[in-house]
Amino acid sequence: MASTLPETGFLRLSQIIGNPKAVPPIPALIPIKKSCWWAGVKSGRFPAPKKLGPRVTVWRVEDIRALIATA
Repeated sequence: MASTLPETGFLRLSQIIGNPKAVPPIPALIPIKKSCWWAGVKSGRFPAPKKLGPRVTVWRVEDIRALIATA
């Protein structure tokens, strides 16, 4: 599924961990719960986010590709 990622850009959390309640459902790139994702970000296991605004948090596609490649 990582091959469907764009070369550059940003991903929201729902695009990374998936959202089965969305219409249409968003499949998970990394199947993990939100609380576990944030714990991993805090511990440094997962990439740090970038803030685009007060309510917009994103991750660089390159960072997510590297995370998937090391898994």
